[in-house]
Amino acid sequence: MTTRKNKSGQAVRYLQLAHNEWDPAARTSRTKVLHSFGREDQLDRAAIERLVASLARLLDPARAAALTTPGELAYLGSRPFGGTLVLDGLWHRLALDEVIRRCLAGRKLDPRVERVLFGLVANRVLGASSKLAAASWMTGRVHINGLDDADLDAQTCYRAMDWLLQIEPELAKEAYFQVTDLLNLDLDLIFFDTTSTYFEIDEPDAALARDERGRVVTGPEPDGDGDGDGDGDGDGEQKMAGFRTYGKSKDSRDDLPQVVVGMAVTREGIPVRVWSWPGNTGDSDLIRQVKTDLREWSLSKVIWVADRGFTSQANRRALMKGGGGYIIGEKLRSNSPDIKAALSRQGRYATVSGNLQVKEVNVGTTDRLIICFNPAQAERDAAVRADLVARLEEAIDGSDRLDKLERGKLAGVLSTKPGLKRFLRLTPGGLLRVDRAKVKAEANLDGKYLLRSSDPHLSAEDIALGYRQLLEVERGWRDMKQILDLRPVYHRTEDRIRAHVLLYWLGLLLIRLVENSTGQTWNRVRDQLEQISLATFAGPAGTYRQCSELTKPQRDVLSALDLPTPKRITSLTPAE
Repeated sequence: MTTRKNKSGQAVRYLQLAHNEWDPAARTSRTKVLHSFGREDQLDRAAIERLVASLARLLDPARAAALTTPGELAYLGSRPFGGTLVLDGLWHRLALDEVIRRCLAGRKLDPRVERVLFGLVANRVLGASSKLAAASWMTGRVHINGLDDADLDAQTCYRAMDWLLQIEPELAKEAYFQVTDLLNLDLDLIFFDTTSTYFEIDEPDAALARDERGRVVTGPEPDGDGDGDGDGDGDGEQKMAGFRTYGKSKDSRDDLPQVVVGMAVTREGIPVRVWSWPGNTGDSDLIRQVKTDLREWSLSKVIWVADRGFTSQANRRALMKGGGGYIIGEKLRSNSPDIKAALSRQGRYATVSGNLQVKEVNVGTTDRLIICFNPAQAERDAAVRADLVARLEEAIDGSDRLDKLERGKLAGVLSTKPGLKRFLRLTPGGLLRVDRAKVKAEANLDGKYLLRSSDPHLSAEDIALGYRQLLEVERGWRDMKQILDLRPVYHRTEDRIRAHVLLYWLGLLLIRLVENSTGQTWNRVRDQLEQISLATFAGPAGTYRQCSELTKPQRDVLSALDLPTPKRITSLTPAE
């Protein structure tokens, strides 16, 4: 805009479309007029509006509307957007949305079920809360496509969880094959382990008749022995148990009812599937159901890797069915002749990785036995044992001067401390002594663990390294309990608790996909994503949402996950 005076001295303003050009010779910028619109008081405003409309057709409609909105814009607020953006992108890449809609097709239900299930999973990953709080979180705290400003309540979430439990087998199978194709996973090893989660309730659930899968049996009344065969001898497949009941707790809370959760994981740490059982189910009772369920997926030969709780002959036979195999940890402190013979064999160790050394021993069995030795762990074991022995010597020092009753009380106190009890010996005369023979025997086990494998083709190194990757399952349990907050569980019914565990499995699946693709921990990636927000503005022409400018680390995360960057203007609602 320029101002000039006419002959009468009146100031007249002229409008021009201009831009600056750099003059390299003069080393300065010069203004170049592209078009002159003439005097401001004689301006053809209709022609300018037509010009602006023509230019706007070259832009994205939402962006054009935002740029041409007259008047002041009002900022209405913003919500975190990056976390749900990435999780929703992976959710769609795995086709979980399609599987859910296909499995639920033809049923009379809320059309938002798939979106609600995704929102519940995202809530576990980004800000774990109760289902009541999750409903308001999905609609008011973050932006989730399809749930924007929706009217959700806790009952909507509960009904969605009920549907999830019904379609879980098909959903797990489809997710498995989608992930293997997406990441080109190596499926020669499947790792399996269990954990438990407790409930702070006064009484366990009532005992009900259950089948070999831990499911409630619906049918005739039980006959009192729990097998349901009517003869009262307990020789059937059914057992009486409550779902939340007492058992051996892996959280050191044997005083509270619990449920048992099992998880199968690939060598890359991808959770394949989860299972839930009554809290008194032993590890050895679980492996046959897991193997049967995964056999239905028509997998090729798979080597199962499991911890020492699965070493029974029945479990090993179950794992061998269908051409499979196993790598299982053995208990060193065992009376098994095979274990004693393996530990007594002489031979040199071979270093395979870092400070891990292995030695294969032949004791005349069809299985292969591999002794693994870690020198650093041996030093730690020796230091811990020396400390325990010193504490025991201090505790029993002067006990010879006590009468028989007082020594018995002291022995009773020491028996409640497993670390000290292991090395305590009672003489025929009732005196308390350190069991030096036991100390020497334990020293022979420092830094060692024993593996049993059925596969004749794997090298000793592959067996040892494969078992060491069982830590991936333990990392999964740790993330479930610390990042996803598996506890507390705000549900009472068995089906809701099972569905609750499934939500954690889906959340852990998305986390592992992010970590494997980016090479970063989920906590670090989440910190970057939480800085991406979606702001809402309103003006005379309507309202629109605008995504914050992405930083390079944020773009790198999206690139690593092969996800597109979000549009600057994500939505536009014209004014009525």
